[in-house]
Amino acid sequence: MIKHFLIIFVMFFTIGSANYNQEESFNQIVNDEWQRWVNEDPLFASYLGDKSANQDWPNITEKALRQNQKIEREVLQKLKNIDPMVLSETAQLNYRLFLYNYKKYVKSHQFDSHLLTFGQRGGIQLEHETAESLDFSSAQDYQDWLIRLTKLPALINDHIDLAQLGIERGVTAPKILMKRVSRQIKLQIQKDPKDSPFYNIFSVMPDAIENKKEIQIKAENIIQNEVIPAYVELDQFFTETYLPAARETFGIYNLPNGYKWYENLANNHTTTALTPDEIHQIGLDEVARIKDEMKKIIESLNWEGSFDDFLNFLRSDPQFYYETEEELFQAYLATTKRIDPHTLKLFKTLPRTPYGIKAIPKESAPDTTTAYYMRPSPDGTRAGYFYVNLYRPEVRPKYEIEVLSVHEAVPGHHLQIALAMELENIPNFRKYSGYTAFIEGWGLYSESLGEEMGLYQDPFSKFGALTYDMWRAVRLVVDTGMHYKGWSRQKAIDYFKDNAAKTEQDIINEIDRYLIMPGQALAYKIGQLKILELKEKAKKELGESFSIKDFHSVILEQGSLPLDIVEERFDAYLLAAK
Repeated sequence: MIKHFLIIFVMFFTIGSANYNQEESFNQIVNDEWQRWVNEDPLFASYLGDKSANQDWPNITEKALRQNQKIEREVLQKLKNIDPMVLSETAQLNYRLFLYNYKKYVKSHQFDSHLLTFGQRGGIQLEHETAESLDFSSAQDYQDWLIRLTKLPALINDHIDLAQLGIERGVTAPKILMKRVSRQIKLQIQKDPKDSPFYNIFSVMPDAIENKKEIQIKAENIIQNEVIPAYVELDQFFTETYLPAARETFGIYNLPNGYKWYENLANNHTTTALTPDEIHQIGLDEVARIKDEMKKIIESLNWEGSFDDFLNFLRSDPQFYYETEEELFQAYLATTKRIDPHTLKLFKTLPRTPYGIKAIPKESAPDTTTAYYMRPSPDGTRAGYFYVNLYRPEVRPKYEIEVLSVHEAVPGHHLQIALAMELENIPNFRKYSGYTAFIEGWGLYSESLGEEMGLYQDPFSKFGALTYDMWRAVRLVVDTGMHYKGWSRQKAIDYFKDNAAKTEQDIINEIDRYLIMPGQALAYKIGQLKILELKEKAKKELGESFSIKDFHSVILEQGSLPLDIVEERFDAYLLAAK
């Protein structure tokens, strides 16, 4: 009897020890990879508050990329050697997400996305905007940035090398977009270094910074003698070599392996197995549904003209626009202050980290979209920021201010992302990364919460909310249309104009955004539809016991997840709630 018990005990101890070793091995892989990511991207390290490489840039060369891909394949094999069933419940979710990510990375190795090194929405020609996400609280921070700037010419040369390789392999960006990039490069070539966008960060230095004047003089010299000449060389390469070689076509299907490339992007961004054709049809169905809702509002206003006439009225009537940038900015500020208190009715937990509003930098504003969100710093020294486009206020309608603020700030991106960053007992790769369908799906879903927060009282504001929903439905149609079904850029612009009250300036910038970021725009509507589907299911099955606060907690409590895992967790919640 004692002998038998000892055998069982030894067997149990051996199995338990093996299980522990498996989990320990997995956690070590996660930690090692996280540290590798931080080491390989000094900008990301700086953002995290690790200033040990505060004077360096990432290595973007082809050689570094291939080495990174080799490591990713090795990590994937290590992950496959771990039995997830012996891991703890928490570790099983971490394992599932980590494995999902590495399968995605390795599958994407076959596509040369790194050769598309230029884009009008950011990049080496707008590198000064990197300073927006860095901490400048001490003299050393400014000194570090100056040393980084002395290394900028080498980074520019690496971009040129990749672009040259792209030309040789037939992987180039659409010429019409590269004309925008060409204009942005020329903005960097200033006679007076104080007129350079790189000097902006030095022109607003706090007086408390030690040796302020000395740092500013040093900045002038580095910008004059190293930064600007490097951009002169980039401009010469771009004008004489890259721009002439850029393709006249638009969709990514025109590139080598392009159809398969886009299918992969669609799956990655939506975290689904939906095909581009299926997504296109979902878009067509959503456009038809939302258009019916829009027509009801138009009828309630006793509008006597056509649908197109009403859209043109919204785009052109001065009553819907502010005259100055300051008026537009103040309207956004007032709207967010009005929205903030209403979140208490919808959420059990709100983020501790605050957010603010900033104008999109003037150098990129003409070429970018209406707004975007920049997440806070992990150490809490920098708030999250809702960036608004103030360029040409006469094309920024008042009726989109409420819905845009709800999406980008609260209860949209800031609430979701800041909460995820504040989660405890989850690995860093889950705190500081995510899945587009979840993040943007949540942002779009949040727009529907405007109704529950008492927004959209004015019929034009309600139409603005529908316009934003339509905008994301149109994306499904035009993104798949241009990148998979042979649509021209103009056909996409016309389709957008026919169905949404966005102004022409916004529409063109949006279409060009989809061209340079294939597949990303699909995530919003696919993610929103899944969250809305789960919400309706909960209301139907729980009836009067349905709690909007509980529902939101279930969706948000584990941070960003692929949509299938969101649904699994929701089903478990629903079963327990019933």
